[in-house]
Amino acid sequence: MEFDWLFFFEVTLAGLGSGALLALTALAFVLIYKATKVVNLAIGEMLMVGAYLFFSFAAGFGLPVWLAIPLALIGGGLLGAIVERTIIRPMLGESAISVFMVTIGLGSVLVGLVEIVWGAAPTQLPDFMGTTPLFIGAAYVSRKIAIGFAVASIVIAAFVLAFRFWRGGVALRATATDQGAAYSCGIDVPKVFSAAWIVAGVAAAGAGILVGAVGGISPTMGVFGLSALVVVIVGGLDSIAGALVGGLIVGLVEAWSGTFIGGEYKLLATFGLLLIILMVRPYGLFGTVEIERL
Repeated sequence: MEFDWLFFFEVTLAGLGSGALLALTALAFVLIYKATKVVNLAIGEMLMVGAYLFFSFAAGFGLPVWLAIPLALIGGGLLGAIVERTIIRPMLGESAISVFMVTIGLGSVLVGLVEIVWGAAPTQLPDFMGTTPLFIGAAYVSRKIAIGFAVASIVIAAFVLAFRFWRGGVALRATATDQGAAYSCGIDVPKVFSAAWIVAGVAAAGAGILVGAVGGISPTMGVFGLSALVVVIVGGLDSIAGALVGGLIVGLVEAWSGTFIGGEYKLLATFGLLLIILMVRPYGLFGTVEIERL
């Protein structure tokens, strides 16, 4: 049977689109880890809360999309700030595994709160992207996937530039490198911690809106964060470039395996990739070699 290259190209485009969303979620992981050395397993649930906030503002209160999106992003930032000040900051100085377990509990609490407030049934976000099909040459690509890819790419590029040239980004990099040295240079390290969680909350909420627009929302959509965790391990826990490259790789692996092998093997392929990376480069493709894994 002749290989259908056009279909392969379409599947690849879909994989790159979902990979960009994974990269955006992984970016939230990386921001928190770089600043505080906390592996936040609740990032998928923070993503879910952002999507539900947008649902409430757009569908519940009937606000226009151009207003509902920034309000949801602000809500995601507030959630990050509240979590940092009330849960994470009191844990400073505790063992990494203790903070790690706290984030697992936080994820369960967020799922419970969402089910209490919005219910457990899946639902759809208001359509704000349109349904007109897009074509690259003869290849079809979902409009929502294309928009998600474009938005995620712009946001990630903005973060890369901010870390390179913005004063706050430089302070975060300094804090991530050596907190004691950052203190001695006059950097307010606690403020850097708070800023990292706020920005990560905004990034997670944005990713939640895009993911929810593509596949709908439900209290179980936090499992998307597990794929993002694979992304940061593949790319490197403390590398923004790693989050981008890892997201695209995992997105392609999931798309190709799910289409050509079978949907039931998608997770097998993803975690098989994870095992290979851990055996070859345990600190990830772009991660710092000195990272100690839990």
